[in-house]
Amino acid sequence: MSELTLNQDEIKKTGLDEARPDLSRHLEIHQALHAHSLTQPDDFWANAAKLIDWDKTWDKVLDTQNAPLYSWFSGGECNTCYNAVDRHVEQGRGKQVAIQYVSPVTETEYGITYDELLAQVSRLAGYMDAIGVKKGDRVIIYMPMIPETAFAMLACARIGAIHSVVFGGFAASELAARINDAKPKLILSASCGVEPSGVVPYKPLLDGAIDLSTHDVEQCLILNRSQYHAELTKGRDVDWQTAVSSARSIACQTVAATDPLYVLYTSGTTGQPKGVVRDNGGHGVALAWSMKNIYDIGPGDTFWAASDVGWVVGHSYIVYGPLLVGATTLLFEGKPIGTPDPGIFWRTIEKYRVKSFFTAPTAIRAIKRDDPDGDFLRDTDLTCLKTLFLAGERCDPDTLHWAEDRLGKPVIDHWWQTETGWPVAANLMGVAPIQVKAGSPALAVPGFEVEVLDEQGEVVPAGESGNVVIKLPLPPGTLTTLWQNEQRYLDSYLSMYPGYYLTGDAGYMDEEGYLYIMSRIDDIINVAGHRLSTGRFEEVLCQHEAVAEVAVIGVEDKLKGQLPLGLVVLKKGVFLSDEELHRELITLVREHIGPVASFRLVSVIQKLPKTRSGKVLRGTMRKIADNQEYKAPATIEDPQTLELVRNVLTRMGYADALIP
Repeated sequence: MSELTLNQDEIKKTGLDEARPDLSRHLEIHQALHAHSLTQPDDFWANAAKLIDWDKTWDKVLDTQNAPLYSWFSGGECNTCYNAVDRHVEQGRGKQVAIQYVSPVTETEYGITYDELLAQVSRLAGYMDAIGVKKGDRVIIYMPMIPETAFAMLACARIGAIHSVVFGGFAASELAARINDAKPKLILSASCGVEPSGVVPYKPLLDGAIDLSTHDVEQCLILNRSQYHAELTKGRDVDWQTAVSSARSIACQTVAATDPLYVLYTSGTTGQPKGVVRDNGGHGVALAWSMKNIYDIGPGDTFWAASDVGWVVGHSYIVYGPLLVGATTLLFEGKPIGTPDPGIFWRTIEKYRVKSFFTAPTAIRAIKRDDPDGDFLRDTDLTCLKTLFLAGERCDPDTLHWAEDRLGKPVIDHWWQTETGWPVAANLMGVAPIQVKAGSPALAVPGFEVEVLDEQGEVVPAGESGNVVIKLPLPPGTLTTLWQNEQRYLDSYLSMYPGYYLTGDAGYMDEEGYLYIMSRIDDIINVAGHRLSTGRFEEVLCQHEAVAEVAVIGVEDKLKGQLPLGLVVLKKGVFLSDEELHRELITLVREHIGPVASFRLVSVIQKLPKTRSGKVLRGTMRKIADNQEYKAPATIEDPQTLELVRNVLTRMGYADALIP
């Protein structure tokens, strides 16, 4: 084994597990591992591939013959479900809890052991096989945050079917678009989801989507929940419990490492969703590596990613990642606030001894807004918690510091995308934790060669902003193409800078190589010729003690081209006049960014429009402000927030002529 691979015994010999680690030595280790992954990728990833079991060893670790469409572990064969379930049972850990289900919205909690998980998954897979679902067939999963959703994903992987999860409650028209694109042999669904606002029936939405779609859906397997009973459509719908209880168990089917495991749709700029394709072999290797080395999670540990299985975080770190390494994964049906209060996360961590917790910055900001002093933390014992990880959107320094101060734990911002499938930049908490710099997701992870380029494709100096790109080839676990649309993959991601993957994010690197993601490329605003990041404005405004969260957009201005406009949400219990707040926020920006920012447009708003994953809809807000036609994104959490935005912007002199 190369001296630069992640060998825990060798790491311990260096003394890096001491209570006061040598951060400079850790930085050297991170940099050395990163260099090894780029200069000797075959050696690095062949060693990492030992973390999963293979039915057949690969012919090539990195296959470059179809560049820029690279592939990993070509010729290799494996099964993702076997690696996530069966092998742990075979190793004698069948009685360990695999999935801990916690549903404050239904007041239900129970654990599912690896033995029980194997039984459920193998029977569901057996049913699917019996009705003719074969390797390569697509299966759409339209379900809420319940264990059966994970069963469905693993059952597809077991027989080589390609699953496409569409989070429950998605609009019928959007679901229909995914049905038409994926052309599923089977749809797995549930009667309803349960939100803080109440029960959300899924079956009517599913029926509507099937009516709208041009693809003929042969069969739907419907799980009726106690909160809402759905009537089954004769000749098409089958009751889940009845079908699975009578099905025979089926063994895992070997698939090629390069065969697709799943297709996950993400919104496209054209309105047509993009189906990100993930393979089996590279995906398994990358996730197992990341669980061990980034999240510090191994067999028997409890890991909680507070996301939804409809998003990439749910795929990677609710279902596959934790199970691949034999951990216990916590599946949570609820919200950070309101189910029932801002202490639900902390009580859940305490009760189930969560070692690493992963959520979005927007969840922490929501908790901070409702519980600014951390009162709900005071009666909880969080000694089990080692690290809080944040991702999904940029984490402003104020939110990071608030969490650090209240929890007394390392708070680790890290950055990645639906397309990459696992972290691009992160702190390697499982092997060599380095200094945390607020506002940065730290260094590029081994396997990712990240650069910041200007419009001409030249690398910009340290500290200077530009377009964040990743040099090809991308490492294992990243997207291999877009479903049924290779040309769109090339055009969307690989054409702007030949030899690079375009992330769509803007930011900069400091002298030590720490990456700072400031905004999406289209969120860079041009104020009188000065290119300014909306993320930097938000970072400054969040420093004000009254501000819980903020969004800054660029609005059109005849004189300067664009001006920054800020919408701020205040913490609960704050009493401050509009005039005083306005003056203090403008002063803050002037002090930290300077007069060049021309910042004078700012207003309070009750709630920001966000997707269900917590991303603020800045692009939609910008269209509203500039009187452009817009459509509420299908992933929006609360459509009424767009009307709030429109009303506030109208009062500020914008959006006055818009006809939605």
